[in-house]
Amino acid sequence: MSNLSNLVAPAQDAIPYKTLANGYKIPGIGMGTFGSDRFTAEQVAEGVYHAAEAGFRFFDCASVYGNESMIGEVFARIMQSGVSRSELFIDSKVWNDQHDDVIASCKKSLADLKLDYLDLYLVHWPFSNYHAPGCTVDSRSPDATPYSHERFMKTWAQMEQLVEMGLVRSIGTSNMTIPKMELLLRDCKIRPVVNEMECHPHFQQQELYDYLIANEIQPVGFCPIGSPTRPERDRTEDDTCDIEDPVIVGIAQRLGVHPAIVCIKWAVQRGHIPIPFSVFKEQIYGNITCITEDPLTDEEMAAIAGIDRNNRLIKGQVFLWEHAKGWEDLWDLDGVIVK
Repeated sequence: MSNLSNLVAPAQDAIPYKTLANGYKIPGIGMGTFGSDRFTAEQVAEGVYHAAEAGFRFFDCASVYGNESMIGEVFARIMQSGVSRSELFIDSKVWNDQHDDVIASCKKSLADLKLDYLDLYLVHWPFSNYHAPGCTVDSRSPDATPYSHERFMKTWAQMEQLVEMGLVRSIGTSNMTIPKMELLLRDCKIRPVVNEMECHPHFQQQELYDYLIANEIQPVGFCPIGSPTRPERDRTEDDTCDIEDPVIVGIAQRLGVHPAIVCIKWAVQRGHIPIPFSVFKEQIYGNITCITEDPLTDEEMAAIAGIDRNNRLIKGQVFLWEHAKGWEDLWDLDGVIVK
């Protein structure tokens, strides 16, 4: 282990930025804040503070993570320490059981996070299907239904209203598919500028990625290292492990880094925005420093492009409706929305 006192944040001008379709700028790497399955809200919040010290400026939050009030106190500390609000890019998400009450949900997140506005607000899942916290993968809510575009557009109209009210600057989606996105782009007044999606070397989602880029929607990738410590309920026997892949391990050995670092470098160089999560200071510094030095070669990028396993880890089983065949029905794999 290196000496923690030797940790140095990279210069801010070394961090890449992306310009969203509406002109706002977003850092090319963010800090995820979902860790409630393994860490307390206090530990996650303290990780956010370390991340700000390390140079992170984009923080990916959500009401369902149950830690926004703690993180809000940390944001106040960060701004007291000399980082201005305009330097930060903060998002949150409306949870499935609040699709009919988006504005109230957003206002609660703003109050918890101690903010006047959000840089980005996302619809966490395109389904309003609820599940009890900590329920098993087999759990099915009797109220769960297939995707309804009519209902989603009512939710989206409230998202647009948030922009008009000045409570959020940008709006976006999460866990969307191409068929659902096509309907949204057809019918919306204000277009999504971001789609958050699972993205790592063993699940690259190239077709969706290309579609988003073609439509000026910035991909943000969660589970950037393949989420090796994800909850047991999200594991299946067919899952593979990105950081054990020989290609990833070989590149890591060349660079003298942990394989997780290779996954983060790959994401940034490919063009989507990874949102790694950690509460450990050394990992946090490593996650952001790595994108400012020792880039992967073209040959290494090509090699990683060749190890896609189409291995979705976050399958969303708990959102299935009574007559659904399996988790695949959530993801429109044949290009048609499953009813």
